[in-house]
Amino acid sequence: MTRSPFPVPFGWFQVGWPGDVAPGEAKPLRFFGGHQVLWRDEDGVAHVQDAFCPHLGAHLAHGGKVVKCEIACPFHGWRFDGEGTNTLIPYSGRTNAKGRLRTFPTIERNGLIMAWYHPFGDEPKWEVPEVAEFNDPEHFTAVQTRHYTIEAPWQDLAENGADSAQFRFVHNTEQGPELRGYDVDGPRTSMRSLQKFPTPRGVVDGTIDADSWGPGFSVIHFGGIVDTVLMGCNTPVSANSCEMRFTFTVRKLGDDALDSTVGDAFVNEVHNQVIQDTPIWENKAYLARPALADTDGPFTKFRKWASQFYAEGIDTSAEVYEPDGSYPAGEVGPTASQKYGSAPIA
Repeated sequence: MTRSPFPVPFGWFQVGWPGDVAPGEAKPLRFFGGHQVLWRDEDGVAHVQDAFCPHLGAHLAHGGKVVKCEIACPFHGWRFDGEGTNTLIPYSGRTNAKGRLRTFPTIERNGLIMAWYHPFGDEPKWEVPEVAEFNDPEHFTAVQTRHYTIEAPWQDLAENGADSAQFRFVHNTEQGPELRGYDVDGPRTSMRSLQKFPTPRGVVDGTIDADSWGPGFSVIHFGGIVDTVLMGCNTPVSANSCEMRFTFTVRKLGDDALDSTVGDAFVNEVHNQVIQDTPIWENKAYLARPALADTDGPFTKFRKWASQFYAEGIDTSAEVYEPDGSYPAGEVGPTASQKYGSAPIA
């Protein structure tokens, strides 16, 4: 029995932030059930490729050298360009046309390094949009980031968006978000919700507008207390685990100290909620046909949308897919809802 019925989905996925790799550097990655090398050439262009040299299998990120706009294997010095073509064998007058590196289309946008993964090597099927707030330093603060590794499939994490009831019971909110709209269009989803945010001065009416482009890139706009924007990126490490990266920015209020205070408070609140969610995600079973309440969120609509990203198909012949271990909860500070709200379970 496997942890879930899902293979690794295809799409655009964040593999780092620009500062993770400098020109001339190579770093190891582990995503999509394999190993990759992230390197930046002397022109500043980032590349993501399979990590193992097709000659005799050396790992290009462990001792490999970036030479101008090529990467050289540490074992025998074979070089490859940004397209994966073998350009030099130092001890031969010929190159090897079959000795290619698998190359993942890679972009830097919105302050993220993103790579396209498809199990059959298909070219990108949609674009990652530019998010205005992350390209507007005059009106929005410098970003804050968070990075998590979670032993659960990306779909279990993403399904939270369709589950409004869990906010009351996992996070102690006085009430879950009120769903005002959930639309799907190809790789896109758009969800609009109303949310009451607890604060030291009482409950504030707010909004949550969430937009996704495939399984790996979401933008969430929070309104009510202060305009905050979050890019949430889930990247599969394997079919059954993923890395989740958050990048936040907050609309400037005209006071650097206040901007920092408000931004820190919001980021810490979201961080604590992730820590609360993690043991749920890691220890829950996936139920192929769940027994839903009539007031549950749009689970069926979400699952139908998500199913399009599995090029190898999904086998849901089993009713229950159980986790393969037990994962204890991490330590978490109290959320604002716990401080200022009421306990959901007496």
